[in-house]
Amino acid sequence: MSGLSFVSLGLAVAAVFMLGGFVKGVVGLGLPTITMGLLSLVMLPAQAAALLVVPSLVTNLWQIGGPGFVAQLRRLAPMLAGVCVGVATGTGWMRDTGWAGFGLGLALMVYAGLGLLHWRLQVAPAHEAWLGPLVGIATGLVTAATGVFVIPAVPYLQALGLAKEELVRALGLAFLVATIALGASLGHGGELHAPVLLGSAIAVLPALLGMGAGQWLRHRVAAETFKTLFFSGLLMLGIYLAVRHGLHLWQG
Repeated sequence: MSGLSFVSLGLAVAAVFMLGGFVKGVVGLGLPTITMGLLSLVMLPAQAAALLVVPSLVTNLWQIGGPGFVAQLRRLAPMLAGVCVGVATGTGWMRDTGWAGFGLGLALMVYAGLGLLHWRLQVAPAHEAWLGPLVGIATGLVTAATGVFVIPAVPYLQALGLAKEELVRALGLAFLVATIALGASLGHGGELHAPVLLGSAIAVLPALLGMGAGQWLRHRVAAETFKTLFFSGLLMLGIYLAVRHGLHLWQG
């Protein structure tokens, strides 16, 4: 980790999880993206991912409740299975900190660019059976390398034509499965030891406080305005991470 004191680091981590929860409360996603992007500035990506596990589990369990859960789980099962396969295949990739940081920067840039361009695909139901597993495997590989769950799962889910609440629940379900798979991968690699799990559990509180505040604000501000600011910030953060780690890889 960096030269921050233990107290300063703890406060910084709490603030990051509160911000990530806040964004998730407003737009339905963003906790892993925000936390991995910002925490990777002060610690290794694998350490940041380990801290993310419990808050991500809890906030996504909160998000997936509602009618139609079983039907949606059945529909998304091929993609979710692919996520697990992808994470298992990429186990250990995050330990290559230079490439993990560079990959995280690229993932944030792609995600932010798609959001700012309002780029949307349309996937016909007939294509879900074969496309879902491919998207899941790709998402799992990106998750294993960077700790970020959004690419390409989020654009794919947005392309299914789901209603607003169905999409929010689908995102929560995809992120929940990715979190479980990532947690199993990190546990297998020894990153989820007791002190880290305790820190991850403590991070649930600021994440939930932020998520509650974000849900309150969601009904009081224009969502599109907030998304533009959110994606612009992510783009700048992604560029910074990609350039910083890319220069280290080039010099190394």
